[in-house]
Formats: sequence, structure tokens, C-alpha cells
Amino acid sequence: MSQQEFLETVMKEREYLDMKASAAFVRAQAGFGAALKTSTNPHFRSRYADLSACIEAVIDSLHKNGFALMQKTHECENGVAIETIFIHESGEQISGGIFRVPAGKQDPQGYASALTYARRNSLMAASGIAPEDDDGNAASKLKPAEKKMQTPANVGGQDYFDKCDEQERALILDFAMKIEGAETDQATFDAYTKAKQTLDTEQQTALWSKVSSQKRTAIKNIGQAKNAEKNTWTDVAQCDGKDAGSK
Repeated sequence: MSQQEFLETVMKEREYLDMKASAAFVRAQAGFGAALKTSTNPHFRSRYADLSACIEAVIDSLHKNGFALMQKTHECENGVAIETIFIHESGEQISGGIFRVPAGKQDPQGYASALTYARRNSLMAASGIAPEDDDGNAASKLKPAEKKMQTPANVGGQDYFDKCDEQERALILDFAMKIEGAETDQATFDAYTKAKQTLDTEQQTALWSKVSSQKRTAIKNIGQAKNAEKNTWTDVAQCDGKDAGSK
């Protein structure tokens, strides 16, 4: 066999293995379940899909179709980086890409919280699963008095965040990520408004400490404009970086 023929054979075998792994993943995904919200945090009005629930949603179907699940860490300055990889029995791998999350605090607790958050969201993204989005449902069940915008208490947001358990920190970071991911100032304000309808005062303060100064400015500017026009918005300008325990 010539070198050219050998290379062509190797390429064909690799293409076959790639197709085999891809077909197996399609079958596996058909068996994935929803990431059930089985954990409940007393501070929140909705159930929560933790890391174990996300793994349970996919692991059986992965194994039945010849896949092992691996979540690989990568170097990341001031945070963690996770890559979810599905390893097929053929030797081929399917990667979900690298998901980076900054640590809320530069200590073991901060890194552990960021790691759990990164693993959960990386797995859901790579698997194509998601928990039911009941943020809107939770907000719609609030009483009128509870829907009223509240100004976060004059308490250090980072201090409260540090005292939260793992689930509560992850949920606060979820809202922060939605705010940071908003593409316009209005979308940023809407995401923050939605979060405030679900979180209590201390949680709002912790959330504010996780939002960048650029996003805070957008929220305050729109909030002040709405307050001037309709006089219905609680003065969000009071929730400045100092009050919210910002960095």
C-alpha cells in the first residue's frame, strides 16, 4: 500500500468514526430528560435545577449510547473555565467548547461556587437541555405589593453574597449573567426589573454587586427617566455602588 493509499484509508476510517459518534449522540440526545427543578431554596419563590439534576437528566442516555461524560478544567485568570466533553466508545470526542465564569471572590469558596455554576451551565449548553423557565410564572404569582420595586437595603452586597449557600449564589449569578448579556440599555433594564420581581431586598443588593458599572449606569438612567415621566419607579439611583457593596 502506498503512502497516499494509507492516508486515504486513515481519513475514511476517521470519517466513519466521526459519523458513528455523531449518530450515537443524536440517539443519546433523544433520550435526554428535562433538568428538573428538584432543589428548593427558602430565599426564592421557585425550585432550582442543581448540578446533580442536570447530570441525572443526561447520564443514563449517554451511557446507553456509548458515551462517557467528562468536564475538563482549563486555566482561567480570576475564575474557572470548564469544557464539557462527550467521549464515545469509538474513541471520538464531542466538545461543547470552553465556558468561563469569573469567581465572585478570590478564595476557595468563591472558586467552588463558580466551578459549580460553570459545570451546570456548560453541561446544559453542550447537551441542549434547559430547566423550565418559570421566572415569569414566579413573578406573576406575586401579590401587587410584592411586585412594587424595592430599593435594596443599605447592606454590603458582597457580604451577603458570601453568606449565601451554593444554590442561592448560583441563582444570583444567573440573573447577573442575563443582565450582562443584554444587548441594549432597555434590555438591561428589563432584565434587572425581572430579577427584582423575584428576589428579596438582600438578594437584590447581592445581585447589584455582581453587575458591572456600565450596566448599573444604564439601569439607573432608564429608571430615573421612568421615574421622572410616571413617578412610579423607586429611586434606583439610591442603589449606587457604595450602597450595594460594589467593588
